[in-house]
Amino acid sequence: MDYKNHKPAEVRTLIREGIINGPTTGMCAGYAQGNLVILPEALAWDFLLFCQRNPRACPLLEVSDAGSRSFPLTAEGSDITKDIPGYRIYEDGVLTGESEDVSELFEKYQKTRGKLVSFLIGCSFSFEAELLEAGIPVRQIEEGVNVPMYNTNITCASAGVFSGNMVVSMRPVPHSQVPMAVAITAAMPKVHGAPIQIGYPETIGINHLEQPDYGDPVTIKEGEVPVFWPCGVTPQAVVMNSRPPFVITHAPGHMFITDVKNVKLKYS
Repeated sequence: MDYKNHKPAEVRTLIREGIINGPTTGMCAGYAQGNLVILPEALAWDFLLFCQRNPRACPLLEVSDAGSRSFPLTAEGSDITKDIPGYRIYEDGVLTGESEDVSELFEKYQKTRGKLVSFLIGCSFSFEAELLEAGIPVRQIEEGVNVPMYNTNITCASAGVFSGNMVVSMRPVPHSQVPMAVAITAAMPKVHGAPIQIGYPETIGINHLEQPDYGDPVTIKEGEVPVFWPCGVTPQAVVMNSRPPFVITHAPGHMFITDVKNVKLKYS
């Protein structure tokens, strides 16, 4: 089913009920989507600094109160632990599980080990409706797959225990439309902004476009150029590199859909 014209609260309810359990690309057109990172309160300051030092990859939309399961500023009545269609659990930097509901795990951790803090990070899915409105194709939506994402050799600025390299997402864009795609996305820095690289993936350490590290490969047609944007999966690569004891994230491509209109994120 196409959820492009659904309201975010409706889609979050369908996710919470288990009706939607796949990637959220193309859903709730015009509304911002976000990446999730949940970690122990003792690491929250380090991660906040990491986000502030790496705003292209980790543009913050909201930070929860310690122990809270809601993002009240961007999605009133939300439940961080149930309103995303796929989660990943990392322990000591190792992916140890995936789930569609982490509410029990969240509460169990808090009862035995201390409070958790949740971070909502801007997502490039948010600007895809703007690209489509301008007549720029978004291939993963056309092909019904997840966006391709790649590890790179671009080093992020370290903060406390957190360090690692940037992850990027890729969308093929016709040569003639690249300037427009750059202008549209540059106006939305809270959801990664302008591309980080255009046309030369090997310069950022990507040698096989047909083999993304996350998501799915997409078709690059004749006359198109691969365009790369900073990606909110970066924290997952950083978690695997830095090995904090416990982190919950979204599964790549499975985002938190907010009640915030994309237009409110322009030039902010």
